[in-house]
Amino acid sequence: MPKIEIYTKFTCGYCARAKALLDAKGASFEEFEISNGGPKREEMISRAHGRTTVPQIFIDGRHIGGCDDLYALEADGRLDPLLAA
Repeated sequence: MPKIEIYTKFTCGYCARAKALLDAKGASFEEFEISNGGPKREEMISRAHGRTTVPQIFIDGRHIGGCDDLYALEADGRLDPLLAA
């Protein structure tokens, strides 16, 4: 299973959708809750090349993007190969 990391905020609907898709795929992930800012938020911004919105998703260190990007991968049939790696 690949290492999946997702940066989220508590009341974020897009975060909930992204996590629901990963859950439906049976993919385990490490979640970093950054509602209160701090070092993890700064880490996310750095890793996501300046993006400040959540969620920001990484699979095996590769920046996937946000919720819409994750669903686009799914629609294109490119998410399952990433999750099978």
